[in-house]
Amino acid sequence: MTTSRVEQACIPPAMPLRDAIRTLDAGGLGIVLVTGEGRRLLGTITDGDVRRAILAGRSLDLTAGEFLAEKHNPVYPQPVSAPAGTKRPALLRLMRQRTIQHLPLIDSEGGVADLVTLNDLIPDRPQSLQAVIMAGGLGTRLRPLTDDTPKPMLPVGGRPLLERTVARLRDAGVRQVSVSTFFRADKVQGHFKDGSEFGVDLEYVCEDRPLGTAGALSRIPVPTAPLLVMNGDILTTVDFRAMHEFHREHEAVMTVGVRKYDFSVPYGVVECDGVNVRSLAEKPTYSSFVNAGIYLLEPLAFRYVPKDIPVGEKFNMTDLITRLLEAGHAVVSFPIHEYWLDIGQPADYERAQDDADSGRLG
Repeated sequence: MTTSRVEQACIPPAMPLRDAIRTLDAGGLGIVLVTGEGRRLLGTITDGDVRRAILAGRSLDLTAGEFLAEKHNPVYPQPVSAPAGTKRPALLRLMRQRTIQHLPLIDSEGGVADLVTLNDLIPDRPQSLQAVIMAGGLGTRLRPLTDDTPKPMLPVGGRPLLERTVARLRDAGVRQVSVSTFFRADKVQGHFKDGSEFGVDLEYVCEDRPLGTAGALSRIPVPTAPLLVMNGDILTTVDFRAMHEFHREHEAVMTVGVRKYDFSVPYGVVECDGVNVRSLAEKPTYSSFVNAGIYLLEPLAFRYVPKDIPVGEKFNMTDLITRLLEAGHAVVSFPIHEYWLDIGQPADYERAQDDADSGRLG
């Protein structure tokens, strides 16, 4: 790793957590190193640490140092590191023993000299993930743009939205991709063909009628590896590798991508206990997590997908989640702090074009 890359990964303890997240995203390493004088390692903040903090409602105004003081890891109370100059086989062995993705290397004076990732030691390691993109919707709210074009094939910054999604999956190491189609399936198949021009092996799941947001799963073979499922009208820079790691770390049968959503009430909200007023909040803002339309499923989840969906009925992701929860399986949430946009309305499509023009999509 170059010196500049190490410098990019190191942050001071006084940096606010929200800025640390930007640094983490910009570096693309899945970790930042909190360092003090002489670049001495004080602790690490990983992608998983950040997402768990968001789920717990932690303030992003906390400094990195304050975050480390509250962070508790009974397995590794001190960050795992190795001396600079350690040979690659020893580094790989240590990372596998400790089940970690990153390893800071410390010089003779106690400062961070380098940072090794598992991807550095095992370059181009393929993802075991397979993926399904749900691209069969009618896109009625975007008419007349979708009168003759499936919504996922609408151009964003000169490229079909679906092409951007396929490219991000490919760059994350996903090679097996299926696309569910219904309306104007010929437009999708004519553009992508077998996927070889786009670096993936592409197959199609053709719906003869709308089957619901999870209905297409009833028409694909049970996967042999975790399956990433996402809506075809989602534009995002989410780190699929990080989502997969989060999914494995929490031993989930299903992981649901979620997005924090703030909404304001334009009135004073009165809380009552019977006839008595207990409090009044003037135009408060509430926060909640909403479904981001991105999921990870273990093969086990397919036991709860119906093999046949009766005509006139649909099977949605909410139905699958309910079945898994009722059966006692682990369903976890993965907060998405990266760029994310659901292109459902004309205003959303206009925003997507602006974001593409401004370079926000990479």
